[in-house]
Amino acid sequence: MRVIYPGSFDPVTNGHLDIIQRCSERFDQVIISVLKNTKKNSVFTVEERIHLLKESTKDLKNIEIDSFSGLLTDYSRKKGCSTIIRGLRAVSDFEYEMQLALINRKTYPDLETLFMVSSTGVSFLSSSLVKEIASFNGEISCFVPKVVEEALREKFKRGAR
Repeated sequence: MRVIYPGSFDPVTNGHLDIIQRCSERFDQVIISVLKNTKKNSVFTVEERIHLLKESTKDLKNIEIDSFSGLLTDYSRKKGCSTIIRGLRAVSDFEYEMQLALINRKTYPDLETLFMVSSTGVSFLSSSLVKEIASFNGEISCFVPKVVEEALREKFKRGAR
């Protein structure tokens, strides 16, 4: 079974990698798809995020890294995939994710959304928090892979905010 794990991944965190690793163990292929969201003010370009994801998942053999813009339902059809994975950190995530899953299923009836609860050690983690800590030169090595830590340090050294 092939699944799509979509997100902005700006940047990829150990929380994302928790979900990716567990999906990799349970599904034949995991398509990690970076959303090109022009409404978000991202620290990393889509190409940089793809690079960081590739580096962070290079030991996993059944991973494909891709990107998309527009509707996830259209992208899913194009990829011939009818299963989406969404990570949940807290109850507050569930309400929003449930709404998206129901809308997606309404527009693409064959599309199923599977929710994976984050492992307790990373359930508090978000890309936004990691970026904020990094912007103040705080310690982030326990939240992201080394390659992401280095990329964030470089970005904020050059003045990204």
